[in-house]
Amino acid sequence: MQKLKIFISSVQTEFSKERQALSDYLLSDPLLGRFFEPFLFEQLPAIDQQVSKIYLKEVEQSDIYLAILGKDYGYEDEEGVSPTEREFDHATTFYKTRFVFLSDYPANKRNPKEVKFIDKVQNVLVRKAFSCISELKSSVYATLIRYLMEKEIIRTAPFDASYTDNAEIEDIDREKIKRFIRLAKSKRGFPLSEEAGIENILTHLNLLAKGHVNNAAILLFGKNPQRFFINSEIRCAYFQGTEVEKPIPSYKVFKGDVFELVDQALEFVLSKLDYRIETRKEEVQIPGGYEIPKEIIAEAIVNAVAHRDYTSNASIQIMLFRDRLEVWNPGSLPLGWTTEKLKKLHSSVPANPLLAEPMYLNAYIERLGTGTSDIIRIAKKTGLKEPEFIQDDAFKVIIYRPFSKYNYVSGEVSGEVSGEVSGEVKKVVIVLEGEMKRSEIQDILQLKHDDYFRTHYILPALKSEIIAMTIPDKPKSKNQKYRLTKKGLKLKKQLDKE
Repeated sequence: MQKLKIFISSVQTEFSKERQALSDYLLSDPLLGRFFEPFLFEQLPAIDQQVSKIYLKEVEQSDIYLAILGKDYGYEDEEGVSPTEREFDHATTFYKTRFVFLSDYPANKRNPKEVKFIDKVQNVLVRKAFSCISELKSSVYATLIRYLMEKEIIRTAPFDASYTDNAEIEDIDREKIKRFIRLAKSKRGFPLSEEAGIENILTHLNLLAKGHVNNAAILLFGKNPQRFFINSEIRCAYFQGTEVEKPIPSYKVFKGDVFELVDQALEFVLSKLDYRIETRKEEVQIPGGYEIPKEIIAEAIVNAVAHRDYTSNASIQIMLFRDRLEVWNPGSLPLGWTTEKLKKLHSSVPANPLLAEPMYLNAYIERLGTGTSDIIRIAKKTGLKEPEFIQDDAFKVIIYRPFSKYNYVSGEVSGEVSGEVSGEVKKVVIVLEGEMKRSEIQDILQLKHDDYFRTHYILPALKSEIIAMTIPDKPKSKNQKYRLTKKGLKLKKQLDKE
């Protein structure tokens, strides 16, 4: 095939070495050299023509426009515009694929016009940062490989459709499959029943071929997914301030299948958030909600799990600070997408389609690309500051906590009433009325993961003698309920006053 031409643009005096090194690298790399032909303006022979017009013509004839931006803006024409910005605008006009790589100079050391140019670029492109030539080469390599794969110039199976040599159908948890079928039938009308057989169900979901399960099957239904993919975990941390500081008040590493990861991480965050208490009206229970709506948090976590790069050695990180929640995903947006595009209705392009489909069937995600726009819509509706989406080495979602304007039950550990009482126990106390089943308390608090709720809410409340069982001699009875003790009633009264 004919090589694809890459026009490499930058301020000539600032990045001449980098551009030449990048050109040499593209020509010499065994793979990239087969598909790409770099163009540098130094390669043009002396011609009696206006230089700027020649360069713009080369942009038109190129397949890819690649710019390196730094601290200098460069020479300005009579309209005060640099050649690099002219070339970028020309590439935009002619619908060229554009890649921009940004040096890591601090903004206060850049030319003001360069800062303005970079702001314009960031409004339409996701750019990559670098600090040295080797990082620039690495970023360009990764970008161009993704380009070749998305254009199907080279073909290799995506991670979720690939197979791990030592993974067999015996590594699949059949009970997980059955739970999945029951939920998928109720949520999405899944056509197969439990009686269809595990092999048929996995084949229907494109998770089994020739007796071998693929990576998506292990992540979805594996008995121990981390045995095969050690970094398929979520690391959650809670900080009392606004920065990462030690000691960390609460830190958890969650493992399991993708559904368990989402549920456990979500409930970790909810356990640390403040819970809003509203006025009782006609309802038996006190209506309430979390300071950040559960839907926003769930969407951010689900997106991280479904769209992450599972070949990365990094894990998903979730950090809750006093003023914000950050969800870091070791992955990147589809080629050519921008963070601005995420704020509008867009097509859904999952990084792991075989993983995303069962998550859709269990109603964890939607197909229509509304997730990120829903995050913004719900945040706006509830009066939160607009969330931020950032693409750097990882994809980050930042959701801001509100200024307190309601009566909240703190999600933070506090010793103000009845000794050291956790935020989780406080929430149980505030919603518990009369005698209630565990599932009833759990539903009010919008919590799904039974083990997490039992471990972090019910058991501490029992141990501190704030609640008691109605059938203490049969703790596992299906008729078991919980009630507040005298100590619990006193705490509830104090919480109502706060």
